[in-house]
Amino acid sequence: MDRLEPGRAPVYEMLEQYRVKGNISYHVPGHKNGDAYRGQESAGFLREVMRYDVTEITGTDDLHHPEGVIQEAQELAADCFGAEESFFLVGGSTAGNLALILTVCPEPGMTLILQRNVHKSVIHGLMLAGVRAVFVEPQMDWHSGLMVAPAVQSIQNALAAYPEAAAVLVTMPNYYGMGSDLAPLAQACHDSGVPLLVDEAHGAHYGQHPALPAGALVCGADGVVQSTHKMLSALTMGAMLHVQGPWLDRALLRQRLAMVQSSSPSYPVMASLDLARRLVHSQRAGAFTAGLAAVDVLRRGLASLPRYGLLQPAEPLQPGCGAAGTGAAADMPPQSVAAYSTQDPFKAVIYDAAGVLGGFELQRRLEEKGIVPEMSDDRHVVLAFSLGSKAEDTGLLLAALREIAEETADVTVNLHEDTTRQGFSTECLPAQSAAGVVPDSAKNSTWNNFTNDIISSPVLFSMKPVNPLETESIGLEYSTGRMSAEMVIPYPPGIPLLYPGEEISEDICNRLIGLSQGGAKFQACADPALQQILVYNIKKGGDA
Repeated sequence: MDRLEPGRAPVYEMLEQYRVKGNISYHVPGHKNGDAYRGQESAGFLREVMRYDVTEITGTDDLHHPEGVIQEAQELAADCFGAEESFFLVGGSTAGNLALILTVCPEPGMTLILQRNVHKSVIHGLMLAGVRAVFVEPQMDWHSGLMVAPAVQSIQNALAAYPEAAAVLVTMPNYYGMGSDLAPLAQACHDSGVPLLVDEAHGAHYGQHPALPAGALVCGADGVVQSTHKMLSALTMGAMLHVQGPWLDRALLRQRLAMVQSSSPSYPVMASLDLARRLVHSQRAGAFTAGLAAVDVLRRGLASLPRYGLLQPAEPLQPGCGAAGTGAAADMPPQSVAAYSTQDPFKAVIYDAAGVLGGFELQRRLEEKGIVPEMSDDRHVVLAFSLGSKAEDTGLLLAALREIAEETADVTVNLHEDTTRQGFSTECLPAQSAAGVVPDSAKNSTWNNFTNDIISSPVLFSMKPVNPLETESIGLEYSTGRMSAEMVIPYPPGIPLLYPGEEISEDICNRLIGLSQGGAKFQACADPALQQILVYNIKKGGDA
């Protein structure tokens, strides 16, 4: 790769040359470089975008058989992010997750081990591939009650129980920027002869600055999906898939990518991937200086606002692979440090330490003041910074937080009582944690998906639709013990809490009631407010 020039952006440069040359288009797309809207104002700024919106013609290369500028751009991406080979994705990380699952499980009925709280795109991959999914419960951070990734011992036990497994798939970091050391998981997978796949959608920037956690590739992962549009600077839907090592069939992977991606990929999106890579590749750690300074302003500002807490590991650090911290507080469960040892500084997760405002309400009040967070759950609000963030904007955020604190200064409430009032109870928690007890904070997030079994029995996924004649809609509060006939996905972050054909436990029923009453939004189910839930008729027994 000595011939590669990090300061170049081949796809972007090609589009600039295309516009300057001004050739007459007798090819698609039909807007003809935006001329279809000449003399009109209806296209607005999109007419300028259309001047760069081309297709596969001489000189523009082909995403599915790259030999020119796209090939060079992908080689530059591999060099930048430390992969052996990188692929541009124009359908977001969703396309990468689908392609990886269809690659490692090329035949229906194959087994895949994965953590239970995965993104809905992973579940859709399981359905498309007809996978037998073995779910492994992730570890929980004791302070926040949020799930991170499975313990290495749990993965080893699952691999031993299901030696036919084709791969292991985990998510790192989670939506909150929380993570742990992936190196032991990669080693466990390789010792068993299977690849480790990582949904690193929120970690495209990892490893690019000393203040950031190590990336999945350097920790030994074999296939890594990154949403370049999320935490770097590509256009929405721009993502990348990085691979290394001997564990993945690269030829089959290319074929799967061609299946799940458009045969007419967006050149503006690919050009934005090229530019996002060039920004990091040429500036390296310097690209993140301004963004990290904005985060530092928030940290210093929150130090003078005791009303708000900031999520961080019990022992803050950013370890390299294989170097997780060991100095947890003496009263913490033995697994808690391993569960949560890294935090993305660009994901500032705040909460009302006084327990007055839940996460949904705090987000609403911030939005009223012109501050739009990434997401919230019942307790937390996630503020997504990036290399594009500015310190002066953080000042406005802090001013809004001060105003909210002043507006609610006279309100007092017991946090535990308030949480219970919103529909949660200790019954909605798993039976045990590492220390035998689960904190109340664990029930607050849409990220968590509890199960009483550390390792599930195989769950067979398929594309077979649910027969509506064998289902009925009932009140959510009456659903305990029934078999779900639909997927239930609180969003964000898009983590399924129920799958079709899964029995609704009392734990999950109480949890869904709490989330619904707390204002969470739901996808994939018939009732987006989740007052009602679709279940199989008892008479049919869910045998559809």
